[in-house]
Amino acid sequence: MSQRGGRKVTVPALGVDTDLGRALTPGDVSEFLRRAGLEDVDLSEDGPIRWEGGGSDVWTGDI
Repeated sequence: MSQRGGRKVTVPALGVDTDLGRALTPGDVSEFLRRAGLEDVDLSEDGPIRWEGGGSDVWTGDI
């Protein structure tokens, strides 16, 4: 979580991290990725997502 709330979601595109928005839930992350053309991405710890400041189950508190 950030002071602004939520978790920042970015994807690397052509060597640059592209900001997709701030997610408040795992569902938000899935929706941002879907809009970016990335459907059915595994959001678990074992998937391709790099979670910073806590895993996919951390959505409250300061991370």
